[in-house]
Amino acid sequence: MNNLISYLGAAVLVGLSATLVMDLWSIIRQRLLGIAPLDYALVGRWLIYLTHGRFFHTPIQATPAVSGERAIGWIFHYLTGVLFALVLLLIAGASWLEQPSPGPALAVGLGSLAAPFLLLQPALGAGVAARNTPRPNAARIQSLVTHLVFGFGLYAGGWLTSVLIAVAT
Repeated sequence: MNNLISYLGAAVLVGLSATLVMDLWSIIRQRLLGIAPLDYALVGRWLIYLTHGRFFHTPIQATPAVSGERAIGWIFHYLTGVLFALVLLLIAGASWLEQPSPGPALAVGLGSLAAPFLLLQPALGAGVAARNTPRPNAARIQSLVTHLVFGFGLYAGGWLTSVLIAVAT
């Protein structure tokens, strides 16, 4: 049980770190390139409407706002980061935390593109891989870069976790 708790704790630390790195990238991208980050209130709105049986929105901005959507969206955003960190640890193994390497982390970051391309963007009305947006290729490139930054964040979170484990032992 202690190993399971340690494993889950590591996934939480790695996932929160990676998601924070991704969010910092979004802030930098907005300031340098003028590209607005995803409004996580819209994600929260989608999640709330899921409980009412509504999966697709065309677009989500036209769906009435719901109380608490921003907080729910942000919490879900960070929980998703933790989930992908858990996927990384399941694929690479707990030994990855002893000597984190960028390859598996970047691969999971790249693989995480399936979530927005195949699930979130279609559900929010943007279509598969943002095909219904005004500039689909630009949106795809931004998603790709952001998820590679997330992969780098997974690596950085793994490195931070390995340092904390070494200090604690």
